[in-house]
Order: sequence, then structure tokens, then C-alpha cells
Amino acid sequence: MNYLTHYVQAKQTALFIKTRAFFAFSNEQLHAREEEGVEYVSMGAGMVCPKSNAKELYEGLKLITVEGIKEDIAENGIDAIIERELSNHEAYYVGNIEDTVEALEDYGVTPEQVLSVYNGTRDNHE
Repeated sequence: MNYLTHYVQAKQTALFIKTRAFFAFSNEQLHAREEEGVEYVSMGAGMVCPKSNAKELYEGLKLITVEGIKEDIAENGIDAIIERELSNHEAYYVGNIEDTVEALEDYGVTPEQVLSVYNGTRDNHE
């Protein structure tokens, strides 16, 4: 089963190229990539973008995520996604669904849905 990254990664990369966004985790990395005369802004998590392209990047990333979630749900079904994320966040091992609930917020999944899938599948994961 694919993860959300499968559905969004290529589109995000294309958007980064189009908006000239890049990742820099030190001043050295920033100075190696920045262009003279261009004002940059931090987009968080080390991502840097020319200020003139920041809105396009932000809006594009939001749209790509929404579309990726729709593709993920269409291909895998919400219950399978919940089970995938329960495993990914080790909920079966630790006996706690909170990280999974948080991870699936953008999917519109409720804590009750996660708990229902957890209770229905935990015997398969022991």
C-alpha cells in the first residue's frame, strides 16, 4: 500500500522547481543556493523560497496535499488507510491511537473511526 508521499512527491518537486524553493539547514547551505538580489522567506522546516513566489508555493502545497489525500482514499479506502497509519505510528504496539488520530486530521477522520478500526484489527497485529 502506498503512503501519501507516493501521491504528492512528484508534484511537490515540480512545484519546488517552478517556485525556486529549496531546503537549507545552515547559512552555508542558504548562501550556496540564494540568488543575488532576490529576497527569501522561510516557509518552515528548512524550506526557503523567493518572497515573490511564497504565496504560490504555499497554495500549491495545500492543493497538492488535498488532491493526494483524495487519491489515497480512492485507491486504498479510509479503513485501510487508518490501519496503515495505526501500524505506522505503532499504535498496536503501544496501545495508544493519539498519534494516528493526529496524523489523519487532514483526512477528516474522527477519533471514533480510528478507535473502531483499531478495535477491529488489533488482534491481527499482535
